[in-house]
Amino acid sequence: MSESNGKIESIREWIIDHKLRTVGCLWLSGITGSIGYNWSRPTMKTSVKLIHARLHAQALTLAALVGAAAVEYYDQRTRVKPDPYHKFLPLDNDSRGN
Repeated sequence: MSESNGKIESIREWIIDHKLRTVGCLWLSGITGSIGYNWSRPTMKTSVKLIHARLHAQALTLAALVGAAAVEYYDQRTRVKPDPYHKFLPLDNDSRGN
């Protein structure tokens, strides 16, 4: 179970680091799958097949963007926040710089 948990955690980390790439891959797979499905329906015109493929891929992309936003929101709420001013403040305890 811990091996499966580690794999899921590594996939989650990759998705967090590559949100736009994930959404782009989902769009590409959505449009490819939709074109493949629509091409198997011979009664539709080619233009209608392409329009349907675009609409399906667009809906999948919007769902992926909402999912990425939810992951980002969850990650921001649960992550331990480092000090945002660590670049600007001196490391020593003496604030006068001595």
